[in-house]
Amino acid sequence: MSSRGSTFAALGAASALLMVTACATATSSDTASSPGSAVPAAATTTDPDAGAPPGAEILGRAALGEPFKLTIGSSDEARPEEFEITVEDVTCGEPLDPKVLAHDSLSAPTEPPTPEDGKQFCVVRMEVLNVGKGEARWTADDTVTLNVDDTAYSQTRDDVQLTSAYEEYWYDQGKPRPSFGLNPASKGPVNAVFQIPTADEPTTVWFAAARWLELTGPEPGYLVRIQPTTQS
Repeated sequence: MSSRGSTFAALGAASALLMVTACATATSSDTASSPGSAVPAAATTTDPDAGAPPGAEILGRAALGEPFKLTIGSSDEARPEEFEITVEDVTCGEPLDPKVLAHDSLSAPTEPPTPEDGKQFCVVRMEVLNVGKGEARWTADDTVTLNVDDTAYSQTRDDVQLTSAYEEYWYDQGKPRPSFGLNPASKGPVNAVFQIPTADEPTTVWFAAARWLELTGPEPGYLVRIQPTTQS
């Protein structure tokens, strides 16, 4: 499978058997991690935990197209923020959606964005559904990494801006914007942009069950596998 122009479709039954949907609650507060850094993930491609930060508790697993429940604690302990997230596909090596770029350039005309030297854009397309009991917001910024085996890539500042451009485009098409807030039973699209080396293919996506990836240590989270692990 080529990393150029490749779209990773939902896996077959064999890889789906490796995934178990789970939910849990983590505590939230305001903080931030350094964007755009490549940080160590766990183990190797033969390890089903590869892609999770070392020492992080894996609360659940899923495959492409398989929804999982993400619970984030809030100041109201009786009403945590709860989302059902589905990673629909991950596309690497293709130009970003021209409709999104044209829409974004209406307010700030710029040259089409290009990835860093030696890197390619990857777009993680998700659907986010609020399954909690109150309005809640969710963003991929500082909470999600796209992983190549045991190396995790978070979003750069430019990646975050491109992700926001996708959200603004869909918002103007009448879709709810998860980063602005979703009412219970409302859902909206998120197209999170990342950059990974051009020769690489992503293997997993990590979702922290918090408002950040790491504070005093890695936050617990959920691992979504794009490709099956290599059998040793």
